Amino acid sequence: MLYFSFYWTARRARSPLANMRARTATLTDEMKIPKGLQPLIDDGIVDEVLRSLKSGKEATVYIVRSGTQLRCAKVYRDMAQRSFQKRAQYQEGRKVRGSRETRAMVKSTSFGRKEQEHEWKNAEVDALYRLVAAGVRVPKPFGYFNGVLLMELVTDASGNPAPRLGEIELSPDTAREYHLVLVRQIARMLSLGLIHGDLSEFNVLLAPDGPVIIDLPQVVNAAGNNAAFAMLERDTNNIRSALGRFAPELLETEFAREMWGLYQQGELHPQSELSGIFRRDDAAADPASVMQVIDDARDEAIRRALGRNKQVG
Repeated sequence: MLYFSFYWTARRARSPLANMRARTATLTDEMKIPKGLQPLIDDGIVDEVLRSLKSGKEATVYIVRSGTQLRCAKVYRDMAQRSFQKRAQYQEGRKVRGSRETRAMVKSTSFGRKEQEHEWKNAEVDALYRLVAAGVRVPKPFGYFNGVLLMELVTDASGNPAPRLGEIELSPDTAREYHLVLVRQIARMLSLGLIHGDLSEFNVLLAPDGPVIIDLPQVVNAAGNNAAFAMLERDTNNIRSALGRFAPELLETEFAREMWGLYQQGELHPQSELSGIFRRDDAAADPASVMQVIDDARDEAIRRALGRNKQVG
């Protein structure tokens, strides 16, 4: 009986790394090291690839070990595997390295497409460093190596990869708390001149100390993009809708319009107090921008439906 008790005490005391290895031992033995991660292993930056965490249209994320630390390695897909068709709106207003690169990107030459790919990948890296420095709740980056972003692994209280916001049922009080946190993070980002551009319940992770925003390759320059407000409003309203299922009064808030008004007046700061109340301006909207947002919202709805179907399956 004493041995049995000691055995279970020892199991409970194992480190997150030991638990992760135990859960993925068979998979690690079978999987091949991804081509994009081999150079990091050769250079000693990564010691071990444990398993794939997430695969999407832009990148595949792996759980890796660096020394005694578990981290994420985000391997971006080659430009031949991805489409630039919808990126133009996100990249509008981004700074590029020089006039030659800008002309090549506009003409979509071979060199221009490579530069566009370079800018797309580096946008997330640059944004993460800026946002972490400003206190925004995003994964901490540890470096960018040949198309691979090494960053913090966001975990739950047990050391497992943290769940997404869209996977968890919440109490009304917790939904209100998470909404307040996320609105403040969106406002803090905007005060830096950045908009996530694709924020929803599927790219917010729930750590023990609250929500963490992930996936920023499409991050938007608020000052230089004609659709900036439409994207800010979509991001904010996606979070409002997700958490409004548990606290319906959130559906009446207008935080996007309030923070955008402050931003335009140069009065939005990281510590700005927001009420969620804003008097709507009935001025005519730009039809082209509205149609683009409608198309993006349709794509987002399809992605959400597919995500829920996977959860049910």
